[in-house]
Amino acid sequence: MLKYSTAGESHGKSLLALVDGFPAGLTIDESFINHELRLRQGGYGRGGRQKLEQDTVNILSGVWQSVTLGSPIALQIVNNDYKLERLKELERPRPGHADLTGAIKYLGSIRGVLERSSARETAARVAAGALARLLLREFGIQTVSYVVELGQMQLGTQGTEGLSVGELRALRDQSSIYSVRPQSDPDAEAYIDQMAQEGDTLGGVVEVRVEGLPFGLGTHAQWDRKLDGRLAQAVMAVQAIKGVEIGMGFEAARKRGSQVHDPIHHDPSLAHLPHLGYVRPTNNAGGLEGGMTNGQALVLRAAKKPISTLRKPLDSIRMEDKQPHRANYERSDVCAISAAAIIVEHVVAFEIATALVDKFGGDSLVEMKARYELFLKMAREH
Repeated sequence: MLKYSTAGESHGKSLLALVDGFPAGLTIDESFINHELRLRQGGYGRGGRQKLEQDTVNILSGVWQSVTLGSPIALQIVNNDYKLERLKELERPRPGHADLTGAIKYLGSIRGVLERSSARETAARVAAGALARLLLREFGIQTVSYVVELGQMQLGTQGTEGLSVGELRALRDQSSIYSVRPQSDPDAEAYIDQMAQEGDTLGGVVEVRVEGLPFGLGTHAQWDRKLDGRLAQAVMAVQAIKGVEIGMGFEAARKRGSQVHDPIHHDPSLAHLPHLGYVRPTNNAGGLEGGMTNGQALVLRAAKKPISTLRKPLDSIRMEDKQPHRANYERSDVCAISAAAIIVEHVVAFEIATALVDKFGGDSLVEMKARYELFLKMAREH
């Protein structure tokens, strides 16, 4: 089973991701991982911390001569802003953070909770997800993410229907807020600037698209192995994410069944593709039916709340005497929805890679590819 765990504090010496179950024989492109780490740090509305950090990955184990060995892979991202031992305890918990609940749960300090619960930890998750994307690339599976809503501003994907993942990514990379409508950047930047002037913050909605998926990743047989459930858990576990939907999502509850479910057609001329020639005029299911991929593109959206740290802090109390005070302020962003798009893309990619390894075996890449091709051959003949 492909899995990973992370370690490290926001202002500690480094962040770590330990990836286990990764197949042997994959050539690692460190520059690709570093590129994705830089994207996570970008986007309009980010704070001063991103200028201090220059995130790059150090591969500590599991790789020899740039090729994976099949043993655990340890990824390290050094924190330039290491100062944990010099930082003081917070006296006043910040609403929207883990401060109060964590301090009570562990009968300890706010500092000990906020350092680990910080979104800085997601750099390790992006590194693990980028590693997974290198594996997905070997099977023709591609991912892209972008911002579709910024606060109350609808950005959407109008005019991009039918574009490939690569074309969507090219548009996204032109945008300062990582939308696929870069012409909206000036209005979006002004919106973020307004929030900064008011001492407030913004959230939004991101969309992830995954193409090239074969049939049958995931399963219907057990609730905890359904791919939509695993994706929802992975995405909801990202800091500040408060909602996840796949395909039509919540809108499906407001329509008739005839308006929701995707008709099934077959085009023999496309049988050589991973979807085996099964085509749909719509993709309201978002690429998942019965907990399994159905050959269509996976489409997932995640809602991110506004950043909890405000320059005009909300009401709180002082822990020592429970007297009313304004919450503490720690250096923060005004808007990190662009970063959220990158983070969500990479946690989705890791879950897809896990499902791929589950179905086709994970000892070595060459073995996985042979099983993948055999499956497609047998499925075409079925």
